[in-house]
Amino acid sequence: MIQIEFFHDAVCGWCYVLSPRLRKMAAKYPVKVIHRAFVLQRNDEEMVARFGSMELAKQEILQHWQSCKSFADEPESINIEGMRRAGFNYPNGYLAALYAKAVEHIAGQDAHWDFFDAVQKVHLYHNQNIAEAAVLDVVVQKLGLPLESIHAILHSADNANALEVDRARAADFVIKSIPTLLINGRNLISQSLSLTQLEHLVVTELALASKQEVIS
Repeated sequence: MIQIEFFHDAVCGWCYVLSPRLRKMAAKYPVKVIHRAFVLQRNDEEMVARFGSMELAKQEILQHWQSCKSFADEPESINIEGMRRAGFNYPNGYLAALYAKAVEHIAGQDAHWDFFDAVQKVHLYHNQNIAEAAVLDVVVQKLGLPLESIHAILHSADNANALEVDRARAADFVIKSIPTLLINGRNLISQSLSLTQLEHLVVTELALASKQEVIS
């Protein structure tokens, strides 16, 4: 068994490309995936500080989407023109991360993953504003998760702290970009791997783990 910590942000196109590949690895090999919410920009002010303006933010990020689309296994799942036409500023992933941590607290890591993937599809394919609670509430309900229970802890100090624990974990390893994979707490991969590259990595790590067990 190997453990892969997956650092991600709901608005990250490269995370959207990588997540289904990780699912294939978890289904095929003894791999445990731990989800770490790592939001790059938490509000409009941080978006403007990073990109110069909200207009420039959307323009640059959609250029990244084009690169993601060319690397995706299902390029049709990335709707660039739909987001370009959307009448709202490009959203940040902070509220989605809070929801994800609340979901995780109530229903566990697998539910966190299901929620994350569903929110990403809502964002990158359906082009809805995932900075709005109403949009995220619909995702929760479609997954059959307890919305009232999630609302009860969503803005609590404990839930905010859970998000900060993930950020602190990233800081411990000087993680500054997403997606990033941390394998068995030592091997850091800060890029979106192809399925072939990811499988090679997993097989190599499993062989190393097996060898270490024999030695010990």
